Amino acid sequence: MKGYLQLNSGDCFQGQWLTSTPPNDIKGEIVFFTGMTGYQEVLTDPSYKGQIIVFTYPLIGNYGINEMNFESKKPHVAGVIVYEAKQMAYHYEAKYTLVDYLEKWGIPMLGSVDTRAVVKKIRSEGTMPAVLSNTTVTGEQSFELLEDKKVSKVTVSKPESYGSGDHHIVLLDYGTKKSIISSLVKRGCKVTVVPYQTSYEEIQMLKPDGILLSNGPGDPKDIQPILSTVKQLIKQYPTLGICLGHQLAALALGANTEKLAFGHRGANHPIVDLKTRKVFMSSQNHSYVVDQNTLEDTGLILRFSNLHDQSVEGLVHEFYPLQTVQFHPEANPGPTESEYIFDEFIETVKANNGRVFAYA
Repeated sequence: MKGYLQLNSGDCFQGQWLTSTPPNDIKGEIVFFTGMTGYQEVLTDPSYKGQIIVFTYPLIGNYGINEMNFESKKPHVAGVIVYEAKQMAYHYEAKYTLVDYLEKWGIPMLGSVDTRAVVKKIRSEGTMPAVLSNTTVTGEQSFELLEDKKVSKVTVSKPESYGSGDHHIVLLDYGTKKSIISSLVKRGCKVTVVPYQTSYEEIQMLKPDGILLSNGPGDPKDIQPILSTVKQLIKQYPTLGICLGHQLAALALGANTEKLAFGHRGANHPIVDLKTRKVFMSSQNHSYVVDQNTLEDTGLILRFSNLHDQSVEGLVHEFYPLQTVQFHPEANPGPTESEYIFDEFIETVKANNGRVFAYA
């Protein structure tokens, strides 16, 4: 059956429903992902909460869905747009086809869409509200998206513990990926995941050796009330911020963030480490970045830069034991060349040896 993708710009793209026809219109922000593989990890990454995702690679779903590569307990996207999706899974670990998996969770997938044309429109006019519908309209439309705190919908409801290592890391959950937790556990850490609004005093009572500010969906300024807690934690404990956590750390210390036209989403973004002068490929998923022009007088120092657009990809602080990265060092999907970020974080935790500092 025919379905339609309608953009806020007035453009309409026709396709065929590959899942059951949705009973109602599906609204979301339209974004695109450039990786050739990794759709299972993308669908279950909480950072994609409420977005309609366009996969740029023309053939999606050929290796199916397995039981290991989920980044959370369920998919978070609002809808999926592809050129072609395989109806069968050609991999020995596959338990479901992509179509069956999305069907199970009631997430619509529209196929036979000219995804190149959709991506060109997004690149020229930026990400925008969109609607998946059973009917088409002509002329410019205005699709309102509710402004809601997406982080509150993907954070844990109560503390959860993983691992039993020598280093206790408290992870503030803004929408964390499972592979971030796994990366810490395999490095000898006990990880306590706490809701994003957990107070500084409650975190102190857990006696952490270090803090991780996780990835997550949406505009970091949507959750500005937590910035005072983030600042207190940065002053007291070795801290690593990833993606949204990186942006929150920058905001907490006085820098500003801004929205990119169409964001960075893919597994092929080149980054330079200004400390080592090495270049590596990174996995990314974000719409917002730290404005480099606002770093003055914050104590924040640029360490990583994006070689495509020179945007800020990571920071350190001149005297706080803080490190942040905009990209995903745990990858999943994507290259693992930046996993050393976790090793550096653990070394900082070891160097502090459980001490709590009261920095000025």
